Amino acid sequence: MKITRTEIPDVLIIEPAVFSDSRGWFMESFNEKLFNSEFERLGLRAPGPFVQDNQSSSRKGVLRGLHYQMAPHAQGKLVRVVQGSVFDVAVDIRKDSATYLKWVGVELSSNNRKMLWIPEGFAHGFLALEDDTLLLYKTTDYYQPGAERSLRWDDVAFNIDWPAVGQMIISPKDEAAPEYCPQ
Repeated sequence: MKITRTEIPDVLIIEPAVFSDSRGWFMESFNEKLFNSEFERLGLRAPGPFVQDNQSSSRKGVLRGLHYQMAPHAQGKLVRVVQGSVFDVAVDIRKDSATYLKWVGVELSSNNRKMLWIPEGFAHGFLALEDDTLLLYKTTDYYQPGAERSLRWDDVAFNIDWPAVGQMIISPKDEAAPEYCPQ
């Protein structure tokens, strides 16, 4: 497993070891012991246990997000793509952070097999770059409808540079999301 820090040091790109031969390939998509030891090696607190897996299927141009949950139900997310590709974005909304309101975007695909670790305190969104994209993510807390929040994907406070994919497809809920307003 290779872990690379992004421009926001708490958001990590994780590349699992992949073993290929004439039959195809194999990888461990998650190993708690290895995952936690790599976090500790980097001087980071290992995330709490993962308690829920979520999966979505999207057509090219579907933009989902920016979503997060409020404390005490904030979620850390380990995101990967099992089919297709996305531009995956994490926005730091931790007011006491040196990277407050900064964002990082990473292409995740079934070809590059990269994963993105997004800790609690970040809004998350993604843009599907291909039809039939399947995204899978583990979370450190359960979905709580009362704690769920959304922010505008095009908020000028973040100025996210989304890739051009033609027509974007955005749900009415995400289109109606408010701009960021620190409280």
